[in-house]
Amino acid sequence: MANFTIADIKALREQLGTGLVDTKKALEEADGDLEKAVEILRLKGAKGNAKRADRSTSEGLVVAREQDGSVTLVELACETDFVAKNERFIALAEKVADAAAAAGADSADAALAAAADGATVEQLIADEAAIIGEKVVLRRARTLAGDAFEVYLHKTSKDLPPQIGVVVAYTGDDAETARSIAQHISFANPTYLSREDVPADEVEKERQIVTEISRNEGKPEAALPKIVEGRVNAFFKQVALLDQDYAKDNKLSVAQVAKNAGITVTDFARFKVGA
Repeated sequence: MANFTIADIKALREQLGTGLVDTKKALEEADGDLEKAVEILRLKGAKGNAKRADRSTSEGLVVAREQDGSVTLVELACETDFVAKNERFIALAEKVADAAAAAGADSADAALAAAADGATVEQLIADEAAIIGEKVVLRRARTLAGDAFEVYLHKTSKDLPPQIGVVVAYTGDDAETARSIAQHISFANPTYLSREDVPADEVEKERQIVTEISRNEGKPEAALPKIVEGRVNAFFKQVALLDQDYAKDNKLSVAQVAKNAGITVTDFARFKVGA
């Protein structure tokens, strides 16, 4: 009989985030030697990475790293919430964020190519995924530059690490308002900073859609330009941060709140795990 206990299985699972059956088999093969069991799981996991390629990764976490003049936001995804809250997966996300920030990575590809632990982030993730036994994906990375920043990380469940991350880059001295705007972004999910940032073809497509809707509703032709313009403005309030109604006071726009606080929002990023 192999020389290990149920406590050994539990300890190894908590360390690696591996499945019960795989952990038990590895300990049996290693005759209770924990270090050897880790190596067995890693070797077997490496062979299984390709098999897991098509699996869904809807769990995970968001990590932010601030350096002088920049903040990097990273989303690392996995298959299950069991792994998402595992210490080994969280430690991997921290290493990935460190490497991405050091490289100033502004995309997942750039982050994957960054140096980490004598290799690349891509290799680091592959090695850890082999041990963990799940598909692990660096889904997004973004680096913002600016004068000042507020980072807001939100837990959608108290048992899990942060799954929504927001970074706001701004100028001015009111950090409290900047943080409140970051919280607004986590809830309102804008796509662009201002209406000027919305691509012209996207605006034109929306204009055509609301024009057709208005005609189908039987609106008078003479009134169409004003009605369409109002609906396009409503579209801007959905997608452009500065046009949005402020979550804490919908009588004010985010632009007005920022102006009243003496700050200017220059950029933002929002990641939500799986979205």
